[in-house]
Amino acid sequence: MDGSAPPTAATATAQHARGTYRHPYPGLVGRLIERVLNARTLARVRLALFARLPFPVLRSDVADVVYVTWMVDARAAAALLPAGLRLWTHEGKTPLTALTYRHGHFGPALAGPLRRLFPSPLQSNWRLYLDGPLPPGAPPQTVWFLENIIDNGAYVAATRLFSDIMQTHRPAHFSHGPRGDGYATRIEPGAGSAPSLACTVAQAVRPVLPPEFAAAFASWDAAVAMLACQDAALGWSARLGKLVLSHIDLPIPLDVVLPLVPVEPIACSLLDALPAAGEPLCFLVPQVQFKVLSEQVLA
Repeated sequence: MDGSAPPTAATATAQHARGTYRHPYPGLVGRLIERVLNARTLARVRLALFARLPFPVLRSDVADVVYVTWMVDARAAAALLPAGLRLWTHEGKTPLTALTYRHGHFGPALAGPLRRLFPSPLQSNWRLYLDGPLPPGAPPQTVWFLENIIDNGAYVAATRLFSDIMQTHRPAHFSHGPRGDGYATRIEPGAGSAPSLACTVAQAVRPVLPPEFAAAFASWDAAVAMLACQDAALGWSARLGKLVLSHIDLPIPLDVVLPLVPVEPIACSLLDALPAAGEPLCFLVPQVQFKVLSEQVLA
């Protein structure tokens, strides 16, 4: 890790609530990038210009998708949501998932074969799980975006300038991929606003639900279906002061999901603000075709 002190619960909660971008490398260039990517006026102008245009469907052939989920304190997690939204809970706990993967040429679906010219950055998406009532247009399987981290500066800039739900952060270091019979992930924020994660997992002999999850879900398949199979995501645009809804296509057959177990304790900076109970539930989706179908700023 980078040796920087972890944020307190209060500072972590404030940071995640506002989504402000802070560059991982201090200096004049970093300050200029921060000013542009956090600009409220720029976001409003872009929304006015492009709101009536069709959304360009985005596609990626993602691989090595590692899900790590904790049951965390529901009251603390609810403090990160806008008023009116409700978390799925069981006995005062709610799932928090960090899933990390490598994109496969993430770009417009209309590019066709030319999409292979687009890069394949690493991304980590952190979410909570919502329960009704939801805003109009949001399906039952909707998650709440807490964090999005990408290792490619161009993608960070593009998502912040042209998207209101993908308020991504760029870390100083981001690695993710196979290691031995498992996977290792490291996210180090440097001086930036990205959260931190250190995770090493190995393949499990068979799927077993940790006690906190066994109490909340009837079976392994039921837990995986809820945690991995979503149709939409909601997020908050701090620049616009509005909710944003995005519909996605993520077809994950349950029979391809592989169980994983932590090799060592997993360190996640957000757990400073959201105390976890028991061991995390970990699993792997080897590959899946992912599409972003739409994005809508809600009134």
